[in-house]
Amino acid sequence: MLRMKQTVSIPKLHLLLPNRMNPLRYLPINVLAAFAFFLAVFAAAPAMAHPLPISSVDLYYAPGQIEGRVVVHMRDLAPGLGITASAGAPDARQFMARAGEIGALLSRGLRIGGRAPQWREIHGVPSDPDALELDYVIPGAPPPELTIAAGLFPADPAHQTFVNVYEGGTLTRQWLLAAGDAPVTYYAGTVSGMLAAAGTFLASGVHHILIGPDHVLFVIGLILLGGTLRRLAFIVTAFTLGHSVTLSLAALGLFVLPAGIVEPAIALSIVVVGVDNLLRDEGSRDIRPLLAFAFGLIHGFGFAYVLRDFGLPEGHRAVALLSFNLGVEIGQIAIVLLVATLLALLRRRSEAAARLVAQGGSLAVAAAGGYWFVDRVFF
Repeated sequence: MLRMKQTVSIPKLHLLLPNRMNPLRYLPINVLAAFAFFLAVFAAAPAMAHPLPISSVDLYYAPGQIEGRVVVHMRDLAPGLGITASAGAPDARQFMARAGEIGALLSRGLRIGGRAPQWREIHGVPSDPDALELDYVIPGAPPPELTIAAGLFPADPAHQTFVNVYEGGTLTRQWLLAAGDAPVTYYAGTVSGMLAAAGTFLASGVHHILIGPDHVLFVIGLILLGGTLRRLAFIVTAFTLGHSVTLSLAALGLFVLPAGIVEPAIALSIVVVGVDNLLRDEGSRDIRPLLAFAFGLIHGFGFAYVLRDFGLPEGHRAVALLSFNLGVEIGQIAIVLLVATLLALLRRRSEAAARLVAQGGSLAVAAAGGYWFVDRVFF
């Protein structure tokens, strides 16, 4: 268990006053020492009486089941059990006699793979007289993808829980979870765990591109003027290359731009694409691939914020990153196929109507980007 060791520094008042004005110079050194001692004791007493509200959950992948232990402080358990905390050290026997209630209390906030632990034993912690340790098991073969919710004391916003996952006796993943934090997901270091991570991040990439209106509008703006299927594929591929570079750099922590720069820049990229569509003369050079790649670099940082919140799984970082990128690409292709097909059908019926839709759509794209830019910069 981690415990905070608080030290108290006694102010050196005699250094702040000129010698003629310093009243402390008239006191014997033993009086000053006694004063300092009592000040230190009284200042440190609250810290010693109230340990940090921290618990820990250890989880071991074992043959045929998950095993683990939870370490909690009795002072954190007391309110939920209706026990009034005493001024001195808590009576461990009083708590251990109510082991069943303690297990039920912790099971409300601890879920491993969606299941409550089966509690085995409760005992004291020799190194921490204020703590109790509870052993548990989760029967059944450990799944390759495991969700862990560890809001042990949700009524205490200051409480935090260390979650440690072990495979083969080696610590492979750690989290520090506070009250109200969402469950975390662990992917086992096996082929099944790798496939589970790939599937999760692939779906996340598709989902993110489809629910991100700014990214969707940027892609639509790129293809409003139409072109051959090969040309449109080249444009979308340029965008993918651009955002893949910065997404990888940011997700791996190698280079990150703050959201205060990235979000307005994404909005500005949408304005540029819409305006370029409106100002381009027939027969002029098509710079959409260049715009797609250049602004794809900016959009990649935006995608990275999702991965940062989601968390790349240790041991499967490359697979997760590649899968997320592939998911984004699949989402983009779905958008392009849908919009390009509708525009192609419209052009077959009426070239003038298609031109009008392209102009009106480009104007709407630029206006939406301008609105987002102003909102993200000033509001």
